[in-house]
Amino acid sequence: MNDTFLKACMGEKTGYTPVWIMRQAGRFLPEYRKIRAKVDFLTLCKTPELAAEVTMQPVDILGVDAAILFSDILIPIEKMGLKLKFYEKKGPKFSNPIRTQKDADKLKIINPDEDIPYVLETIRILRKGLNVPLIGFSGAPFTAATYMIEGGSSKNFLKTKRIIYNDPQLFTSLMEKITQTTIAYLTAKIKAGAQAVQLFDSWAGALSPNDYEAAAFPYAKKVIEALKPLGVPIIYFVNDCAGILSIAARAGSDVIGVDWRVDMAEAVKKVPITLTVQGNLDPCVLFSTKTHIKEMALDIIKKAKAARAHIFNLGHGVLPETPPENVKTLVEFVHEAGDI
Repeated sequence: MNDTFLKACMGEKTGYTPVWIMRQAGRFLPEYRKIRAKVDFLTLCKTPELAAEVTMQPVDILGVDAAILFSDILIPIEKMGLKLKFYEKKGPKFSNPIRTQKDADKLKIINPDEDIPYVLETIRILRKGLNVPLIGFSGAPFTAATYMIEGGSSKNFLKTKRIIYNDPQLFTSLMEKITQTTIAYLTAKIKAGAQAVQLFDSWAGALSPNDYEAAAFPYAKKVIEALKPLGVPIIYFVNDCAGILSIAARAGSDVIGVDWRVDMAEAVKKVPITLTVQGNLDPCVLFSTKTHIKEMALDIIKKAKAARAHIFNLGHGVLPETPPENVKTLVEFVHEAGDI
């Protein structure tokens, strides 16, 4: 098996910079769209054979150094007791969002073997066929909470922040339940065969540094601490992290993900030398020329040399309209650049 990604996670010497792409199993690939045309999104997530197939597609097509399990961060939240539906072009919606203590009290902490057996079966199928490491993932507790409170995505997270400021008891009780579910969920994924896990804090960047340290960071840290004894690399990705990167880097992960709003050289200075960095190409660069893609990738690779190790990735998920040939160009170039 190609274990370059795992070595980089732990700071070991590699002959080239490993690369994988957030949302690499998804809408920008025609092969994915062909399968997706036959089933709705949640059915795809919950059908192990299909979820395994789309997980493997970018490994076979792009030659990336890791696979990330095809799923969604809202899968465990649905099983906590919320009614989830995905709408085309509108995204996910919960019809019974959390707004009161009574709402939070109804939520349960999931039992993965009973509640999400299809996710664990997908992992077992993949481990039989993959020649690269498999990454399991979950939303970080704060990001999960925003969806549960807002009822979907949001621009300003007003409902979430109102609860943080005006009803801290409700917020704390909700976060504790989400944290315990996240720990159970990722633990089950690791035991099923995931060789690394990534915690996505997609919306933590909406918080001020003080609010992030009080309302998001402690719960992400608690998840990471609980998973550490299981012995697999842990990646913590905080989107829009410019103002909070130095705080996030203290959460205890092995790898810290960096979005494109931070220059990689500055990011490396803000994190301990004990951390591997991951990132951080702007996804929109993949719409430029192949020459420009290579120039921007090389700049990031060079700046990341000061870190313990570097895993190349985008600063967030690959966009659906991205030309697949440009993604392949990026992966091939990162591999060819070697250990600069």
